[in-house]
Amino acid sequence: MTTLTEPMTDTHPAALAVPRLRVVLMCDVMDGAQDRFLTAYEQLRHQVAAVPGHVSDQLCQSIEDPSQWLITSEWESAQPFLSWVDSEAHREMVKPLHGCVRDTRSLRFSIMRETAGDHTYDFAAPVSDGIVRHALTFTVKPGTEQKVAGILAGYTSPKAQVDERTRLLRTSLFMQGNRVVRAVEVAGDLGAALRHVAQQPEVRAVEEAINPFLEEARDLGNPESARAFFMRAALPAVHRVAAPDAPAAPVRRYALRYPVKTGCGSSVVGLLARQDRQVVEEGSPLVASTLFHRDDVVVRVIDFAGPADADPTTALGIAGPRAAGVLARLLELDEHHDLRTASGIGRFLTDCTMQPVTDRSSQDA
Repeated sequence: MTTLTEPMTDTHPAALAVPRLRVVLMCDVMDGAQDRFLTAYEQLRHQVAAVPGHVSDQLCQSIEDPSQWLITSEWESAQPFLSWVDSEAHREMVKPLHGCVRDTRSLRFSIMRETAGDHTYDFAAPVSDGIVRHALTFTVKPGTEQKVAGILAGYTSPKAQVDERTRLLRTSLFMQGNRVVRAVEVAGDLGAALRHVAQQPEVRAVEEAINPFLEEARDLGNPESARAFFMRAALPAVHRVAAPDAPAAPVRRYALRYPVKTGCGSSVVGLLARQDRQVVEEGSPLVASTLFHRDDVVVRVIDFAGPADADPTTALGIAGPRAAGVLARLLELDEHHDLRTASGIGRFLTDCTMQPVTDRSSQDA
């Protein structure tokens, strides 16, 4: 590879609790479009450098196939990158690249070990069970919620096995008001799984059936329109914790959507992540928790041993002594949601719990 930008200069801490993120974007540049591609990248890299959490980037060209390029970037952690990459600002920023490349593929890696000279630096390993989690969220026209819920609950499940290394494991779909959240779990390649699902006739029929009810129009027959919609709908998983042992009690799945104040999404995620780590380590009804986040949309999907209202503070992620007060300052709450009282906490749990529409695992498919 030929590196076209300056080498990264960085100081290395002896150990970091949160691993940095390495993003690799593979680009197949169109014939005759190299100059336009380089011009677009030159503009893009200065804009990306101003994004909070960005550390460095490089542009590389294959020495074997000049049409193949790599854009690699490093980020302080996964969360700032995921928040940015699914934002409207990012979609506008990368538009100049679309007319220069035939195809792109994005890969994201946590940096687990780094060597510089005689020194090796280790990063804390994230919790991982080998399953990739992702969610999509969108809104429907007010008044059409029940119609949409019926369509989304009634489809025939697609084939679970995608290829020899990828399988659909679980799809959980929830609604709150006119907002839909679909959380998926995949073993293997998430991109391959999403492409597989999009090609299944039963899924395409459902997507076409809900099109008239969407607040934001889309044309899934137009690749550019479809890509823009799914980028806007993306709700990445940014944190995951799970108890080491299976509970004796039956496990129920819930989704909670938090009414986040403008600009407070990352702070809410950080608080809930710390709370979930603590209660899982101490032992509690919380079996697993996955935080999905984009901008100020924060959805927490939990697997809970027993009913959530039996332990509402743990279900909400505010079991710590000061957590409720901190969370209250980050959310848009009304007079019924006083998190200093048991009744206020109970009402808040009820109001931010999303309604389940369907929950299917691969053995049901």
